[in-house]
Amino acid sequence: MRKLVLAVAGAAALGLGAAWAQEASQPLPDEHWSFDGIFGTYDRAELQRGFQVYTQVCAACHALEHLLYADLGGPNGLGYSEAEVKAIAAQAQVTDGPNDQGEMFQRPGRPSDPFARPFANDKAARAANNGALPPDLSLIVKAREGGPQYVYGVLTGYREPPPGVKMGQGMNYNLQFPGHQIAMPQPLRDDSVTYADGTKATLQQEAHDVVAFLTWASEPTMEPRKRTGVKVFLFLLVATVCAYVVKRRIWASVH
Repeated sequence: MRKLVLAVAGAAALGLGAAWAQEASQPLPDEHWSFDGIFGTYDRAELQRGFQVYTQVCAACHALEHLLYADLGGPNGLGYSEAEVKAIAAQAQVTDGPNDQGEMFQRPGRPSDPFARPFANDKAARAANNGALPPDLSLIVKAREGGPQYVYGVLTGYREPPPGVKMGQGMNYNLQFPGHQIAMPQPLRDDSVTYADGTKATLQQEAHDVVAFLTWASEPTMEPRKRTGVKVFLFLLVATVCAYVVKRRIWASVH
């Protein structure tokens, strides 16, 4: 009888474990990205929309510490002109100094400045976010397994918690996030922004655009890297063919 009880308990535990594993292993979304593949490139219109989402929504809590405003322009940038980059940078207030009186002061940002941080330090960030530290987003796509698919899944994965699920204080239910409880409230909703190019701002569109922008932020030199890789591959292919032809000619008379 005791063995039977243990067997039933073990089977129940295995069943619960399998159910939990199935819930925990939420599959990644299958979103299409313009930058996928060897010949993939960034869509500049998409990047600019994503930058708008970041600026109007994400920048209130999340920094881009590894980017300069100047990175928005140039051949690897988002397609902004030099004047547009200067105007974007000037919207930020940057602490500089000391001046002749030995005091720090505020000035408009310049293209050579790093992106302005939303908080003065980590303690201020935690105090404003119920103890949670919002991660820097400049490398977030590279830092998370699943890359853009995972970040897109988190941004679109907010749901009401299922019946019986006990949520921690200040936590939000998310299908994609490990453990399904995330401190960040849902940041994006339909019409969170009004796109400058007139694109309809659905939740999925906003998430797609901002993830594309964050992918660029993680690797702004992806396009020249891919072009270089293709050139190197073609060079090695031609060199291999030439070496094979030379080898055949040299050894043709040898039996």
